[in-house]
Amino acid sequence: MEIIPAIDVIGGKCVRLTQGDYSQQKTYHDSPLEMAKRFEQAGIRRLHLVDLDGAKQKQIVNKQVLEDIVQNTSLKVDFGGGVQSDEDIAMAFKAGASQITGGSVAIRKPDLFDRWIQKYGAEKIILGADAKNRKIAIGGWEESTELDVVEFIAMYKEKGLSYVICTDVAKDGLLQGPSLELYAEILKEVPGIKLIASGGVSNLGDLEKLAELGVWGAIVGKAYYEGRVTLEELAAFGKE
Repeated sequence: MEIIPAIDVIGGKCVRLTQGDYSQQKTYHDSPLEMAKRFEQAGIRRLHLVDLDGAKQKQIVNKQVLEDIVQNTSLKVDFGGGVQSDEDIAMAFKAGASQITGGSVAIRKPDLFDRWIQKYGAEKIILGADAKNRKIAIGGWEESTELDVVEFIAMYKEKGLSYVICTDVAKDGLLQGPSLELYAEILKEVPGIKLIASGGVSNLGDLEKLAELGVWGAIVGKAYYEGRVTLEELAAFGKE
């Protein structure tokens, strides 16, 4: 299972939100680049980079952060937050992103998202499926839809998509464990999907449970930032 640390960016700084709430924001002293370098030095290979300003403004804001990390580390970066147009996605790939995560755009502009899958290939595009009570949430989780998360993922799998990041908003930032039942259902109902679990990971035991389920990867944020797991432990787990 791939272990993928997360860096969320507001105003060029490293932050963590609780349950996607911009008013529950904690800023960390290390810059995103310093944090990324620490991940790399520990043996981590991938990074989940989210432009939270971009998610709010519906266009990429923190492109410089992406460029700095790509140019100064060997991390494979998947980038999301504000990728809403052909210009945005071209900019993100030009800045060095290995993959792009699209969530809101897959709901608001499905034809555009379909075109990206065809143009850039299924390996380059990740579907961001963020769920509140099983319903897809978009726009930095500030808007809820009536779309069932499992049906939503299945629909895009049929269109050729390979990767999905699924976040249970109710679990995010609380360190109370991931949504194992939801992930088990997704893997059962959408066989062959490369599922990346996000939200709720609090310790190595949670990662072991996710690995047993068969998820492709797990995003780790607050558990590391709050000292529940070390980078060395994460890197070692990812190599097993």
